[in-house]
Amino acid sequence: MNKFVLYEISEKPDVIKWAEKAAHILCEANVNCFARQEAIEHFSDEIRCKVNPIELSEFGKVADVVITFGGDGTILSACHRLINYDVPIMGFNVGKLGFLAEFSVQNLEKSLKNLLDGNYRLIDRSVLETQISGETFFALNDFVFEKKDSPRMITIQAYANDHYVGEYRADGLIISTPTGSTAYSLSCGGPIISPSTKAICLTPISPHSLTLRPLVVDDSSELRFVVFSPTGKVNFVADGQLQTILSDGDTVNIYLSKNRVKLIKPMESAFYDLIRTKLHWAVNPVQEFNKNIEN
Repeated sequence: MNKFVLYEISEKPDVIKWAEKAAHILCEANVNCFARQEAIEHFSDEIRCKVNPIELSEFGKVADVVITFGGDGTILSACHRLINYDVPIMGFNVGKLGFLAEFSVQNLEKSLKNLLDGNYRLIDRSVLETQISGETFFALNDFVFEKKDSPRMITIQAYANDHYVGEYRADGLIISTPTGSTAYSLSCGGPIISPSTKAICLTPISPHSLTLRPLVVDDSSELRFVVFSPTGKVNFVADGQLQTILSDGDTVNIYLSKNRVKLIKPMESAFYDLIRTKLHWAVNPVQEFNKNIEN
């Protein structure tokens, strides 16, 4: 492991500052460090001359590890660029929540030292896949069907392994992985699913019927959706990153991809600790109040 690519999609001062610090630490460790030219231009002269410029299209071909600076959106962007490559991603949170970007920039030097020493956990996460009009889409978090250009609801007929599941009349429908269960799906009333669970979750967005609740199916299921809209158009979004437009009556098949995403996590990282810390899930309010008073 000798080639480290630093990735950011924002040139905000805070993001650039931490990317530059990471470049300094890695160069001091005598490893090859790469970054986008747009980021390098903001580095100091001392660091700029030590970092190799790289095009986004070359990330997967060059990198042994991609280190992101930003929030979860930055990790999702990196995932889509690396989906066909066996390259792990390490995410430093410079955003707000940082559920996927689990490393804190406040511990940057220690975390990078642990990375260089091999002191980390490598986990892989499931990915969803579909083809629309000859183009392949992947989702680490979710695929979303949503209404377009109208306040009126859309209708989505769902099938699993050719069995009719039901008809969703709603503002939209989220098809999420366990990783994505703590993202958009959760805000629409979907369940929290442990990342190691072999499942896919269907979560309606503002459904017409209160009985139309989220549904969890086995991830070996081949899902088929037929969409209908008053405007004749439906938005289809992958991970909030890529979007295409579906027409009335279009069919979309969604299934578990053979590709996986590799994420680098701290040795002490645990999913249940993460949801308690980030989402305040199952937290005792009295204990939290007392802890805040003590601090």
